[in-house]
Amino acid sequence: MFTIDKAAQIFPDTRTADAVPAITARYKLLSAEDQLALIWFAYLEMGRTITVAAPGAARMAIAQPTLDEITGMSFSEQSRVMCDLAGKVDAPISKRYAFWSINVKLGFWYELGELMRQGKVAPIPDGYKLSSNANAVLESVKKVEQGQQISILRNFVVDMGFDPDNDDSAIVSEPIVDPTPSEAREKVFIPGVLNQTVLDYMELLNSNDFDALIKLFLSDGALQPPFQRPIVGTDAILKFFKRDCQNLKLLPKGGYGEPTDGGFNQIKVTGQVQTPWFGGEVGMNVAWRFLLDENDKIYYVAIDLLASPAELLKLGGS
Repeated sequence: MFTIDKAAQIFPDTRTADAVPAITARYKLLSAEDQLALIWFAYLEMGRTITVAAPGAARMAIAQPTLDEITGMSFSEQSRVMCDLAGKVDAPISKRYAFWSINVKLGFWYELGELMRQGKVAPIPDGYKLSSNANAVLESVKKVEQGQQISILRNFVVDMGFDPDNDDSAIVSEPIVDPTPSEAREKVFIPGVLNQTVLDYMELLNSNDFDALIKLFLSDGALQPPFQRPIVGTDAILKFFKRDCQNLKLLPKGGYGEPTDGGFNQIKVTGQVQTPWFGGEVGMNVAWRFLLDENDKIYYVAIDLLASPAELLKLGGS
């Protein structure tokens, strides 16, 4: 009988990008001041190689009042707000930020960076140098591939703000987009994979059809995002899809499957995911590890950020 813990062990040879949680952990040990400076320097560095797409209007409608409030402050007050965010200080803007979805947070920092460029928000002081520890983290960020840099930037900003109760139910995100009309959806073809549930998973997620997508799961099924704990139960998974997965582009390259215990099947697919933040400029190299019951319902799916592009080619256990 499968448990979530046992399901998580399928395809154990999958090599994940362990540099991402390692760099994130080192970042969290830095002072709030160093964290802010590192975000800015990382933003500048990534800007040389990755084109960040301007955030959508609906997303920014949530953050814009706060950005307007910040631009009306003095530079010293602005610096205080940013330090409060990084330091998770109990302050009005820090509280507000904690309840934004990751997409809104990324949009906020994108716009804040633009305002810093324009001189409307307190810049990093001229001649400022990162501490040796912060500089070491930045050098580590530079060395990983672009898809991993995206995940690291996300991790830098996701846990900022003050939320003493870690109340996930109060998260505020942009409005849900309408699903792509059926006639406009692109059919998904995955070399080596004929399972209709897996094909439907890819197509429905690409189409933002989350209500249909969740019907592929068992009621007690689980989804495990990269380097996170499994999200268990269809209510929680659907909330995650609607909050964090809008307008993703899944590009599966190939896969294979094999039977396992209790009539279950395990299927591994590798490919790329493009986010609305970076469009077609860069994709994250990922693996999807599916565990399906005898009725082809999803009991468990893990999304793994892969260690290198070479991992995309390792199909069939080779």
